[in-house]
Amino acid sequence: MLDRIKASMPSLAPAEQRVAKLVLGDPRSFANLPVSELADRAHVSKPTVVRFCRSMGYDGLSDFKLKLAGSVSEGVPFIHRSVDVDDKTSDVLVKVIDNAVAAFLKYRNDASTFAVEKAAVALAATCESGHRIEFYGAGNSGVVALDAQHKFFRLGVNTNSYSDGHMQVMSATLLGPGDCLVVISNSGRTRDLMDACDIARRNGATTIVITATGSPLATAGHIHLSADHPEGYDRYSPMVSRLLHLMIIDVLATTVALRIGGGRLQPLLREMKNNLRTKRYA
Repeated sequence: MLDRIKASMPSLAPAEQRVAKLVLGDPRSFANLPVSELADRAHVSKPTVVRFCRSMGYDGLSDFKLKLAGSVSEGVPFIHRSVDVDDKTSDVLVKVIDNAVAAFLKYRNDASTFAVEKAAVALAATCESGHRIEFYGAGNSGVVALDAQHKFFRLGVNTNSYSDGHMQVMSATLLGPGDCLVVISNSGRTRDLMDACDIARRNGATTIVITATGSPLATAGHIHLSADHPEGYDRYSPMVSRLLHLMIIDVLATTVALRIGGGRLQPLLREMKNNLRTKRYA
């Protein structure tokens, strides 16, 4: 967030630049001070403070402060800490957890609610029309696709997941208008996933891609949900990316469940839970 403010400085009006300098100089104080105090310290009017927040892409001062507080929370590193071969177990524990927490908070602050809402609307419409929702991924992303299928089928959705490239191409060929395809990829450069996404889109299915900004796959779908993090996908295991993708799926599943409504869904989930009781020891 602070890097974005620095990069935006030249394009801001002089008064808004003074507000930006105040943020960069002491972000924690900015997040806690009232608007009147902020305006006095920056030598600007109160509306200018609010206008600066909106120029940065936030709804207003309250939204900006909330995201700023998350960005500067103590104890959360926002620079990825790579695991080294000579790290002790205690080092690995701290780095893995800190990297995951930092990635989650960064996503919370940077995520486009417009894109998430658009994806949720498309998925909910597919659910309610009885059409198919399919999830494709390869490697680690294939595991995420399977988890997504597990979450959505519990909502009574006609859904499936595929991690094999040949199966993805064949299944995408059978998709059509009203169906929805969600493609998950860390790198956004897997050829099989690109091919399947192109086929589904040509056949009229709505395509949603969860991948890195700037990757070829990011522009291949109708809706792009960016999943950006500092982790390199060619070093060790892409742990952060997998967790980030799982979280995005959780957000989508929850949002779609709320859109479908509890009238039909709640009794179904209650019956499912009751039927599962016989599978557990008392």
